[in-house]
Parts: sequence; C-alpha cells; structure tokens
Amino acid sequence: MSTPPGPADSWQEVDTTPIKAVPVRHYGRWIAGVIIVFVAFIVIRSVVTNSALQWPVVGEYLFDGRILNGLRNTLLLTVLSMLIGIFGGVLLAVMRLSPNLLMSGAASIYIWLFRGTPLIAQLVIWNFLALAYPKIGLGIPFGPTFISWDTNTLINQFVASLLGLGLNEAAYMAEIVRGGLQSVDGGQLEASSALGMSRGKTLRRIILPQAMRVIIPPTGNETISMLKTTSLVVVIGYFELFVSAQTIYSQNYKTVPLLIVAATWYLFMTSVLTVVQYYIERYFARGTSRATAQKNKWGARMLGYRFGRGGSGSGGAAQ
Repeated sequence: MSTPPGPADSWQEVDTTPIKAVPVRHYGRWIAGVIIVFVAFIVIRSVVTNSALQWPVVGEYLFDGRILNGLRNTLLLTVLSMLIGIFGGVLLAVMRLSPNLLMSGAASIYIWLFRGTPLIAQLVIWNFLALAYPKIGLGIPFGPTFISWDTNTLINQFVASLLGLGLNEAAYMAEIVRGGLQSVDGGQLEASSALGMSRGKTLRRIILPQAMRVIIPPTGNETISMLKTTSLVVVIGYFELFVSAQTIYSQNYKTVPLLIVAATWYLFMTSVLTVVQYYIERYFARGTSRATAQKNKWGARMLGYRFGRGGSGSGGAAQ
C-alpha cells in the first residue's frame, strides 16, 4: 500500500528555475525615432546652411547694446507685471471666495472685465487715458481736490505697459489662485476654526501652503507667457526686446537676422524660466507622491519626454 505524498514532497516538486524576463520590443518607437531624427537632421542642415538667414549678422547683433537694452526692459516688465499680477490675483481670489456679496461681486466684475477685453486694447486705453481724464487727483467727491497730477506725466509709456500687463494678469491669476485654494480639503478650514484660528491665519498657515502645489505650475506657465506677451507693448511704442530688433532692421533692412536674434533671446529666457519653475515645483512637492515634480529632469520639462524608470513606459514580459 503506497503512502500519499506529504507537504514536503509537494514542496520538492516546485520548479525553482529563475524566470527570464525579456523586455517588450517597441519597434514602432524605434521607427518613429529614426524618422524624427532624419527629419530633424534635414531641418537643422537647411537652417544652418541657408545663406539667406545671414548667420554672421545674427552673431553681430546678438549682443548689440540696443538689443541688450531692450532685453533689460523686457525682463523688468516681466518681473514687475507678474508681481502685480500675483499679488492682485491673491487679493481677488480671496475676495471672490469671501461670503461678503459686495467683495465677491466686485472681484467677479473685475475678472469679467479684464479677461473679456483684449490685452492690446487695454494697453492702448492706459496709454491714452489722458484723453478722457486730463488730470488725476485726490479729494472729496463733488468737493475740493487736495492734490492732482497731469495724466500724461503720471502715466508714461512704462507705467501704461505695467498697468496693462499687470492688471490683466491679475484677472487670470485670480482664477488660478482660487482653483488652488478650493483644491484644499474644506475639513481643514473647519478644524482650524475649531482650534480658534482666525480666517486670515488659517489662509496663511494652512490653506495657502498646501494650495501652492496646485498654484505653482500654472503660475510658471503664466510667467513664461508674460515674457513673450511683453512684445505687445510695441503698440504704444515702449522700447523692449522686439521693438529694439524692429528698430534696427527698419534701418539696415536685415529683417530675418534681427528676428532670429530676438527669437534666440526669447528662447534662452524661456529655458531659464523653465528650469526655475522645475525647482520651485520640486520644493513645494516635498513630502508628497508627486513623482513628476520630484523625479523628472529639467530636460524632460523642456522636451516633454521622460527617460528612465520614472517615465519610460517600457514594460516587460516573462517567458
């Protein structure tokens, strides 16, 4: 009479041979990659060898004093306009979320007005505000005016550019900040109220730090967009990067090389801002599971593709 196999015999029959994992072959990716490299080679070769682009002229004017002066004004407009937009956007977002109907209504009308009209029209209106209001003063309504200024003197081209860009940006930033604030769980506001914290302290210490993870990415995009939007001040004649290039090629008729110079500087500044945005996102993503902000290299943000284990998307098959 035979004895049935026990647990030990069953364990000995298990195959312990290591599994050989074979990566999945993505032939379509390789073919697409070869095509892209081939097309990129043709385009780059065409651009480099095209004598009509006049690369020596590009090199000559890349660091020209007028170009650098316009570049400085562009950076100054970008920084100051974004500061106005960010602080104004935070204020408008808080007002819009306020239970006070007058405050929320005023913020809604502001956002509706500045988002509903073209930025180029707002720049022109600020520049020619003196046509409607020759003087701007402070005083008692329907009474005496204590102090007044000439509008043309007070709002020059630089101030008009700042007002147009900054106040318009505040309307867009208000919606970005509002979305970030509303992304935080409402239970935290109730918990802070139960602890006796004021609404302002709760906003500064609890809600806003958490909302920054949602606010930072679109704010970075708005900053990069603002850098290029400053070129619209050409309509009121303020001297910035694009206007400086336009002024030079209107004199020497080297239109294409000067446009390449301006585009090169815009690309360089956009690249720098992209790197800065990456590190700011990674800072505010500490302690979270946002692998995109923590693991992606800055080159991935530039090229829109993730390499390595963090985002290669490659799988494996066992045989």
